[in-house]
Amino acid sequence: MHLSFIDWVIVVLTLLLCFSPALFFGKRAGKSTSEFFVSGRAVPWWLAGLSMVATTFASDTPNLVTDIVRKEGVAGNWQWWAFTLTGIATVFFYAQLWRRSGVMTDLEFYEQRYSGKAATFVRGFRSLYLGLFFNCIIMATVNLAACKIAGILFGMPRWQTLLIIGVLNVTFAAHSGLWGALVIDMIQFFVKMTAVIAAAWVAVKHVGGMHVLIERLSAPRLAPDGKNWLHYLNVLPDFKNNWELALAVFIMPLLVNWWAVWYPGSEPGGGSFIAQRMLASKSEKDSLGAVLFFNVAHYVLRPWPWILVGLASLLVYPELSDIQKAFPNLDPKLLGHDIAYPAMLKFLPVGFIGLMVGGLIAANSSTILTHLNWGSSYLVHDFYRRFLNPTGTERHYVWMGRLSTVMLFLLSAAVTFVLGTAKDSFDLILRIGAGTGLLYLVRWFWWRVNAWCEVVAMVSSFCVSLLLYILARQGTKVPDDYALLITVGATTLCWVLTAFFGPQTDRGTLIEFYRKVKPFGPGWKHVRAEAGPLPQGTSTHENIPLALVGWVSGCSVVWSGLFTVGSFLYGRWVAAFSLLGLFIVSSAILIAVMNRLWSSARCKSLSRLIRREKGPACTAADRRFMTSRILATGARLSLAIWSGAISNSKVSRSST
Repeated sequence: MHLSFIDWVIVVLTLLLCFSPALFFGKRAGKSTSEFFVSGRAVPWWLAGLSMVATTFASDTPNLVTDIVRKEGVAGNWQWWAFTLTGIATVFFYAQLWRRSGVMTDLEFYEQRYSGKAATFVRGFRSLYLGLFFNCIIMATVNLAACKIAGILFGMPRWQTLLIIGVLNVTFAAHSGLWGALVIDMIQFFVKMTAVIAAAWVAVKHVGGMHVLIERLSAPRLAPDGKNWLHYLNVLPDFKNNWELALAVFIMPLLVNWWAVWYPGSEPGGGSFIAQRMLASKSEKDSLGAVLFFNVAHYVLRPWPWILVGLASLLVYPELSDIQKAFPNLDPKLLGHDIAYPAMLKFLPVGFIGLMVGGLIAANSSTILTHLNWGSSYLVHDFYRRFLNPTGTERHYVWMGRLSTVMLFLLSAAVTFVLGTAKDSFDLILRIGAGTGLLYLVRWFWWRVNAWCEVVAMVSSFCVSLLLYILARQGTKVPDDYALLITVGATTLCWVLTAFFGPQTDRGTLIEFYRKVKPFGPGWKHVRAEAGPLPQGTSTHENIPLALVGWVSGCSVVWSGLFTVGSFLYGRWVAAFSLLGLFIVSSAILIAVMNRLWSSARCKSLSRLIRREKGPACTAADRRFMTSRILATGARLSLAIWSGAISNSKVSRSST
């Protein structure tokens, strides 16, 4: 593909706009590991949330969604839409706990929550397993997508692409730390969204417009595997005629995957770079707001531009051979359904090509910068500083962080050469993290979970996966869905037995953890009694019934918002306005719940102060009155918005 002078100017301006601000944070990042890895714990909710969204918007994400759409239809995206349950659960049950812990990395949590050599082992092992091995696989997946895009657009071999993005990303990651990554993410998010929306508009226009796209894809089409007929536009799978696909892409993700599988960005209970942003937030409320904003933007704002390009590619390149014909110089090893996304970019006009190239570079950088900083924090803070050199200066550790940043990218670049497609990498990551998710949810709310549970869960998950792999190599392949259930069941049984019969966490450690983090629920009843009352003026925001309502309403907001956008694009007006009404009502409930939780906390603090002055406490009647006012306001707002939507619909129809 040829880039005009205007395109190159736009690429350069985009890169300058994205990366120049990060140069001003090098001095601040170099002051201490706290500044380099968690931005001095001074990040506002909107910046942390934007960074989470930008990080998960990698250069491989459009490729992955395109791959799913071409193979399994729009409904195939439930494989990652189901993780909404995880993300919203993090908002209401885990975000404030992470922020209270005060740790620098989520691995430091192990020695705060557990005791003994097992806790030390888990922290050290996972610092290398996640920070080095797992992290390099993730970065290699992102780099692979960059190589495919560069191969399609410019005919560049892998090593040239890796050299260019490596110099760019390593330089800024090592210089400006997390502060630089956050600022770059903020700018890149808007650049990337503009670019992918432009790509979707051009792709749909190329096939004749939305009405042509919908008309040609409304009838069932044979899937690439040659076995199944797919209704590509449907957001739900065909349960009657295609049960196996429905089980794989909808039922299993909603019933099992969201809580059982560890996946970066969608970890049960939070973790990895999501935990890093929560820990970097300046308050508990900022931590909660950041995760909520991330989930809404992640699932509602972003998917449809990618989906539309994937659908349009089915009409332009029905088979992989059509892509190969259109790009005869493409390396056959890179050919896959995920490459249809960059193949569709050839139809972009002058100017838009430059914007898209700049956006794709930004997409790659936002993810790689985060993973370099996150992985480096594990290697330096949780391994090097903890086990090899605990007496170094802050500047020494910062420089070790910069050195490990370079090393991580070099290793991930090497792994890039052995990966195939974005979907293959996604499945590999899910398999590696299978079976351990429930443990990460429960450990915050049940004192019996100990460090040996973590060890047993990792070992049993690995052994079961290895056994299933050996059986498959010998010709006895267990279907993927059943293999996941076997892995989850065996792993859960092993760590639960360990919780009851294995060595227990030291009582003093449990009491200290409770007084610092203040986990709620009946699982800490005995420890809570031993710890005694919390200090005067301590406020928490926990209310399990309200949190559950918030969880349900939050998921409803995300899914109804996601399908409202899709219904409007499809021109299904009745469904669109019905879903819009559900979105508005769910949003009103969500806002009321969040206000009630935080108002309840303020009321508790005020009650303690009043009791200290021997005055009347904040009564139940006061709290009921406050809740009724919030719900009434939300209901009036919902009614006003709904009435306006209906009126606009009538005006639109009369104009037509």
